[in-house]
Amino acid sequence: MRMEDISGRGGKEPLDGQVLLVLSMDNNCSATSFDMELCAEKLKSLGVQVAADQWRRLIQDALLKPEVRQYMFYNSRAFQIAIAVIFYMSLWTNIYSTVQLCSFGRYWEASVLVTLAAVAATVVVILVIDRRQRKINMNTDVRLAAVNEVFIKHSLILGITDALDGPHSILQLWFVHFNPERCLQSLSAHIMDLQRTQESGLRHSLDQLCVVMEATVQPNPGTEEKTLREESPLLSSRVNLNKEPVTCNELLRLVPEGPPEVMAQQLLVIFSGCYVRLLVTGRLPRAVAEGHLENSSMPCLCQFIETTALNTHHSWFMGR
Repeated sequence: MRMEDISGRGGKEPLDGQVLLVLSMDNNCSATSFDMELCAEKLKSLGVQVAADQWRRLIQDALLKPEVRQYMFYNSRAFQIAIAVIFYMSLWTNIYSTVQLCSFGRYWEASVLVTLAAVAATVVVILVIDRRQRKINMNTDVRLAAVNEVFIKHSLILGITDALDGPHSILQLWFVHFNPERCLQSLSAHIMDLQRTQESGLRHSLDQLCVVMEATVQPNPGTEEKTLREESPLLSSRVNLNKEPVTCNELLRLVPEGPPEVMAQQLLVIFSGCYVRLLVTGRLPRAVAEGHLENSSMPCLCQFIETTALNTHHSWFMGR
């Protein structure tokens, strides 16, 4: 694990979108973790007064659980490169063996065509994966919402990325300076306008922001007692019925209906992780209109949300 401090501006107030701190850890080794002690010291020097136990627990729950780390490994750049190589080799082998059955398969031109076809198909797969990486990830970005809800009050938002260091997959936790006041006001006004002019479209957009939760069905006590009597064995009363609880899947809306400012605050928290990930990896497109980031062509957080989540008719982004 290592920590990088890249916040130096000679004591000046940091700009929105400026990276203040990066924590790194090797995701190949399950015993490693982020150095929370050094992080706490750096946050204290930045004037961030947050209870250490609180944000440590939130980061632990969001990113450091074994199942989450396993998902991030299988979704990492190293694993995607391995999949692309395997896909290319298997596709080339299959196409080449098929071409050999034809009369022109013995010519060297056939090998060139097979290689070009396999390369083209592999490039398409890589582009599809890259396009998916530009969208919000419910398993990583949204899990940071609880952490960002705490830090955004101190003008900080967090995001998680992975990088390659030789054969190792390195997880990087980014701390980015971001003052939410102007974006909160702008996004609240935009939501208020949509509620007034495009209420059905706004509701449809927000309905897309949901997660599936497994809930336990709580039976009626009277009905449960009657069912147990009906299902009790006739020959022996010593048999213990160990029935597993009944569960069902429920859709939980991440942004429920409410006042525009409350909805805007929730959207800022939910999309902060995705925004930071795209910002630090250079995947944010340039903004057509001037946003709240000083001296930057990148969109601010509220512009990013208006385009990706609220599906406005005009686009803030220019194609690259």
